[in-house]
Amino acid sequence: MAALAAPLLLMTGGALAQDFPARPITLIVPHSAGGTSDILARTVAAEVAKTLGQSVIVENKGGANGSIAAKTVATAKPDGYTLLLATASTHGINPTLYPAISYDARKDFAPVALLATVPNVLVVRKGVEADSVAALSKRIGAQADSFNMASAGAGTPGHLAGEMYRSQAKLKFTHVPYKGGSPALADLIGGQVDFMFTTIPGALPHIKAGTLQALAVTSPQRSPALPDLPTMSEAGLPGFSALSWHGVVAPAGTPPAVIDKLDQAFTAALKSPEVQQRLLEEGALAADMRQQAFAGFIDQEIKNWAVAIKDSGATLN
Repeated sequence: MAALAAPLLLMTGGALAQDFPARPITLIVPHSAGGTSDILARTVAAEVAKTLGQSVIVENKGGANGSIAAKTVATAKPDGYTLLLATASTHGINPTLYPAISYDARKDFAPVALLATVPNVLVVRKGVEADSVAALSKRIGAQADSFNMASAGAGTPGHLAGEMYRSQAKLKFTHVPYKGGSPALADLIGGQVDFMFTTIPGALPHIKAGTLQALAVTSPQRSPALPDLPTMSEAGLPGFSALSWHGVVAPAGTPPAVIDKLDQAFTAALKSPEVQQRLLEEGALAADMRQQAFAGFIDQEIKNWAVAIKDSGATLN
């Protein structure tokens, strides 16, 4: 029976892939509308729709640091019609941050392609006399009790980048979590807190206006949006890497031929001039990483973020 079933499954998967897609595809974004994840998803989805000849509907499903959206896709029918915009939160941070997470970031999904990486930028308020990471570290070391680091919330990439900084530079400072990046930035500009790691698009207007001083980006390579700014590694913390990122995953069990077709469509979309321009505007770097390489990337991200989470003592239920 097993010998007969295996060829039948292959034939069924092949037939499904040949006809795929026969109806619109839903791409679930684990955050609210208007942010970088939503903008990138809609930009890429429009190009993928042209390639596949079917609409790609973007659905926003926020909550629990992306866990609600991830669980929705993990339990969806594995036919390629329900996809997740996986992020550093859903597939890098949450597996360690949530002790009782409702999905397995490795086993419940089939990686399709990594689309883009988005570095955070370390910024300080006006009045903090530091024009480099080394200078900031020296000032914090001399006045540890008086320095406050803002973040968009406990367990966010910006918070955990700060914990990496604390650990590697051997510093002491106070973490002040906010409910989102916008109020954190507002208080940073207003002088209520001293520094933070935040997304480039949110900080860039204030950096250009001179109301915030940018010191370094958290990616291994410099950002095209801030080409003159060093990386944290270049600034004296070798190997420092704390990336936000966006990729596409499908439910585990989706036929390989369907994954291949989706992979080709999303990878082709990244070559569109419109998509490349939008990525640049969002401070993102296109990532040409497919299936197996993406799976390995997720494994490494879970390990990297686990260290920062354990160092911070952060945990969510």
